[in-house]
Amino acid sequence: MTAYIFEFIGIAMLILIGNGLVANIALKETKGANSGWTGIALAWGIAVFIGVFISADISGGHLNPAVTIGLATAGKFSWTLVPGYILSQVLGAMMGNLLVWLAYKKQYEATEDAGAILATFSTVPTVRSPFWNTVTEIIGTFALVFGVFFIASGTLGEEVISLGSLDALPVALLVMGIGFGLGGPTGYAINPARDFGPRLLHTLLPIKNKGDSDWGYAWIPIIGPVIGALLAAFLFLGIGQ
Repeated sequence: MTAYIFEFIGIAMLILIGNGLVANIALKETKGANSGWTGIALAWGIAVFIGVFISADISGGHLNPAVTIGLATAGKFSWTLVPGYILSQVLGAMMGNLLVWLAYKKQYEATEDAGAILATFSTVPTVRSPFWNTVTEIIGTFALVFGVFFIASGTLGEEVISLGSLDALPVALLVMGIGFGLGGPTGYAINPARDFGPRLLHTLLPIKNKGDSDWGYAWIPIIGPVIGALLAAFLFLGIGQ
């Protein structure tokens, strides 16, 4: 149970910092309107560092169903823990975005652009093409999970959990690099919980001018990352690691 709690806390912190930066850029009446893509990539890298560092020694700092599924597929994590981890990650992502909404409550009220509001919760592609958007998410998540296999070193009890706190910085740099190199087409969800949990919260919250939650796109940042994680695990196993 402690591991589940720290997965919840870790991803809540990740989303609070990451989507907090998006809110600072996208909403009206903020002081971060000129941060741009560089600010987004840097903030998400910092957010990952904080979330992983907090949770790594207790839960392994997965903070991402794709990472959890990839590790389990490669035999480095118990499948019996996977459902609880994924639930904790989704709920934690919702909590993190709830805190973003509370922190920027007056800015949300001042914003009339429904697309800008949605962007502070979930990812949106620049060019909507389901097949190619999925390909982008597969490639980005493959890079993440395959990299994690070689960064991972920590263990907890009898289960190989993956990341220790000292691994937080290289994982953060990896995510930052993915943001700079592959983030443009889809906003690089590379994490089903990061997109699904906040998108569900967007649906539930009474936000003025929020518009549609774009559930027609929502399957892409779920399926794409899972496929990418599986491909990374199969390659990792295939090269004899």
